[in-house]
Amino acid sequence: MLFVLGFIAIFVLGGLSGVTLASVPFDLQVHDTYYVVAHFHYVLLGGAVFPLIGGIYYWFPKMTGRLMSERAGRWNFWLLFIGFNVTFFPMHLLGIWGMPRRVYTYPASVGWGPLNLVASAGAVLLALGGLVFVLNAWYSRRRGAPAGSDPSGADTLEWSVSSPPPVYNFLHVPVVEGRNALWDRSPDAPVVTGLDSTRREVLVTGVLDAEPSNRTVYPEPTIWPFLTAVMTSAFFITSIFTAWAVPIFVVPLTVVLIGWFWPKKDEP
Repeated sequence: MLFVLGFIAIFVLGGLSGVTLASVPFDLQVHDTYYVVAHFHYVLLGGAVFPLIGGIYYWFPKMTGRLMSERAGRWNFWLLFIGFNVTFFPMHLLGIWGMPRRVYTYPASVGWGPLNLVASAGAVLLALGGLVFVLNAWYSRRRGAPAGSDPSGADTLEWSVSSPPPVYNFLHVPVVEGRNALWDRSPDAPVVTGLDSTRREVLVTGVLDAEPSNRTVYPEPTIWPFLTAVMTSAFFITSIFTAWAVPIFVVPLTVVLIGWFWPKKDEP
């Protein structure tokens, strides 16, 4: 919850600074300055990193069967939250005062030194917060308190099985009976039957009333998507430096795409 609230506070501030950049006279003043750096990080870290860490705390018991330390989690949050704001809020002022982006040195006479020192101190707090998170996850993975199947009393179906879940997830595909899938389940809740258990067969239902319509088979595990990702990344990274990336990678990229999309023979 702390990371969710921190996300809201930081992301809203980042959004407000983005609105100011929509004003052409103001944008001309702060374009390519540290003001833009501050805005970008308020949106990026506030909108992505804080919710991600909160999600890890929430689903860590489901993945590992153990709880992360709540005390260490609170230290983790406050170090990151305070460190983040101490690091990036002064950059708004630095940008308004004319400090450009992507510089590593500047004359002492411009007066940017004190706020840069404050930002550097905040970066130390950020690093400490990240270290607390890593140590918390590492220790809890081995010696954390047993989580049980639903440690936080959640209402979604992933908490209806043991933590960590068995390899088959649900023994029987559950039927959702209400808005809060786990809380609204009746003692004699029905289950989906008639699916082939020897392959990844799932039931497809209608959008409005969840009435069964047909069965479909999901693909089996394959290495082709990973190889496609590697080749695509290598192509784009190499193309930054040379145009030879196009003729070099067109053949292997085509091969992995064909391997991925090649029709698979369905078992009878």
